[in-house]
Amino acid sequence: MSGAGGLQEALSALLTVAGRAGIAEDTARSEALSLAAALAESAPGAPADWGKAVPGGTTQDFFDAAVRGRRWRGAPTAVLTELIANGSSEKSAYAEALAEVASAACTLGEPTMRVVGNASVAAAAQLQAAGVRPLQVGHGPVQPTADAPAAAAGTTEAAATATTAAEEVAPVKTVEELLAELDELTGLARVKQEVHRQVAVLRVEKLRTEAGLKSPTITRHLVFVGNPGTGKTTVARLVSGIYKALGLLSKGQLVEVDRSELVAGYLGQTATKTADVVASAAGGVLFIDEAYSLTAGDLGADQYGREAVDTLVKEMEDRRDDLVVIVAGYPEPMEVFIAANPGLASRFRTTIEFENYSDDELTDILTGLAEAADYELVPEAVEAFHEILAVTPRDSSFGNGRFARNVLEAAIGRQAWRLRDVKAPTRDELRQIIAADLTDEAEQSEQSGQPAPADEPQQGGPAHSEAAQGETAEAGPSTPADGLQTEQSERGEQA
Repeated sequence: MSGAGGLQEALSALLTVAGRAGIAEDTARSEALSLAAALAESAPGAPADWGKAVPGGTTQDFFDAAVRGRRWRGAPTAVLTELIANGSSEKSAYAEALAEVASAACTLGEPTMRVVGNASVAAAAQLQAAGVRPLQVGHGPVQPTADAPAAAAGTTEAAATATTAAEEVAPVKTVEELLAELDELTGLARVKQEVHRQVAVLRVEKLRTEAGLKSPTITRHLVFVGNPGTGKTTVARLVSGIYKALGLLSKGQLVEVDRSELVAGYLGQTATKTADVVASAAGGVLFIDEAYSLTAGDLGADQYGREAVDTLVKEMEDRRDDLVVIVAGYPEPMEVFIAANPGLASRFRTTIEFENYSDDELTDILTGLAEAADYELVPEAVEAFHEILAVTPRDSSFGNGRFARNVLEAAIGRQAWRLRDVKAPTRDELRQIIAADLTDEAEQSEQSGQPAPADEPQQGGPAHSEAAQGETAEAGPSTPADGLQTEQSERGEQA
């Protein structure tokens, strides 16, 4: 099966489900193509195969789509998030269709082990979010040849057979259930405490209003500050559900954007583009990552960014009864961003700080992600991860949970390479990640001088070097000042 053919078939199946769910075809198509591009971004020849599935698609279109899709490598897509929030009966089917798209991404260009790892984690994230029991997406031993995609293509067929039929209307989660999910997240003690406090305050305010009592106006908009990969998007997704369960929002969906999705190419167009994005988030939460990129730059705020902020402030006022906006980024730049516009300062009064994860918390995240993708880290692999963490710098560019996800993606690829000559691997062999899978050294010694795959480092060394490369590619420059024009994905930080 050709790369383009596999992607077209997966895309066609997804659009069928989207149609049943009432999702616009263009929206579902764009989302699926972005996910596929993000997963296959490192595969040589992937842009050409991807372009065959996209009428008029160019190499630049491929990489633009990859940038948009990176945030879904470890998190449910925007459409799936909306289906889950609305309790749609099609959420499981749509998650499975997205998992098929992830498998099809493995057929784009020359197959590489890293793309297989990317697809495994991404497919598991979609299935887990929809409540589908995630099965292994690692596909057993995979040859680094044109035969590799064939093994990858069957990943979600097994997942589909394990899925029970969804109820016509899925039960809506209660505030207590959502708060329990929050409490189960790894780390984030201060964040959990603040969210619980916010819920208590907003609940009492709502009850006082319903009782006809006077109640002070409490802003529901939030500022999330912290380094990359510290769980900001994960918590934002839960907050959207909690606010809906409290009756403060009508839908509870999360719409995640950055500067590129708010600012247009010409003055005057930005206001319309921003207003359209806000309209799509009405009834839910609009999450703006690296929000300070709208008001800061090498030469100060630009006209386009100011236009976007002015429009955002107006829309927040017009939709104040059914819209929550959460802005996120590094602490210091966020302070400057909020102070840049009086309208922002008056609406964003609550700031929640997300601290870096400890080594033990990162280990919990890694093992949780592995379990979600139906893998198991043996004790020696866990110890190897501790050693990697011990020599990894923890500056502002450190990816936290995203670092753990990148390590797992690379390990899944190396496991497939390690099993390439095993004709009938056991179930345990297919599931287990061993210590050697967390380093480049074993793979390179087995290749006996052959060049490493295109997405792997050419020099042996601990896996943290590759994980760091993955974070750089995904998150852009490592400092706020340099990263204002980049796009950050925020999920993959929680199991």
